[in-house]
Amino acid sequence: MIPLRPLGLGELLDGAFQACRRNAAATFGSALLIQAVISVLTLFLARSLFSPDFLDTDDFAAAEQAAGPALTSASLLTVVSVVGVLLLQGMLVVPVARSILNLKTGFGQTWRLSRKRLLPLAGLGVALTVAIVVGFFAFAFALVVVVDTLGTLGIPVVIFGVLALIAVFVWLAVKLALAPAALVLEPAGIFASLRRSWQLTRRNFWRSFGILALTALLVTIVSSVISTPVILILSFVGAFGSGGDPGPAAAMTLVALNLAVTAFFSAIGYAFQAAVTSLLYVDLRIRREGFDITLMKEQELAAAGGADLVPGRDRGNGL
Repeated sequence: MIPLRPLGLGELLDGAFQACRRNAAATFGSALLIQAVISVLTLFLARSLFSPDFLDTDDFAAAEQAAGPALTSASLLTVVSVVGVLLLQGMLVVPVARSILNLKTGFGQTWRLSRKRLLPLAGLGVALTVAIVVGFFAFAFALVVVVDTLGTLGIPVVIFGVLALIAVFVWLAVKLALAPAALVLEPAGIFASLRRSWQLTRRNFWRSFGILALTALLVTIVSSVISTPVILILSFVGAFGSGGDPGPAAAMTLVALNLAVTAFFSAIGYAFQAAVTSLLYVDLRIRREGFDITLMKEQELAAAGGADLVPGRDRGNGL
């Protein structure tokens, strides 16, 4: 699927596409399943937003009371979304790595080979979510203190602080992007996988950032070009069929249809992004650790009948 040497950008993107195409059930099927769960939870949240109490703007007390459960559901949905994305990134490293050895991986086989790492992946998602929330509130508290102390003079500080926060978030996202792959493929613990990702991206930050950013941009553009017309058509049909004033039931149906379309295209995009991230992890190990030699040796084992072989997992490789 890929040459066993350091990879170029085109080879990474083409290898990810080939891995997804050869293992469509494992990659796209897993992504669709996880996105379906997230969409169902999102739809459940939307029910509270379209409840009569929440829509009754004249009764602020009832709306405020209904907003409490909605906020709780939104918080849980955020955690589930982060965990779902990390589960997908971690799981898909299995079929992608096996594709390097020309081994096909089915849907059930992917889950079976990944099942012992699902709980650590979920723990990684919860840990990162908690860290993000704590960091955000600490930053918000610091901004409040600055504004309260400096008044209008603190506005430039606030603007600079927000820009700095975005830069730090992007930097950390790239530095820790390979943690799910390390957690599953090596395998490592939660904090050990974070350290591994940090080590692998050392002196490769800008290259890793460029590959991940370009992949996200391509997926966003393609998904938007395809999904936006479909969503607009559904919205137009829904508004036309309800006479321009949809009730709660019609609004919920329209939300469900839009979620289904968005979930479908998001799942395909997430699967491709996860495949690119998995190959980036393999590429950085080739560049730093000579992982291509290990892959060459395991290619012979795969040819000899390694039906459930996962590259790099069972042989230590000095890790």
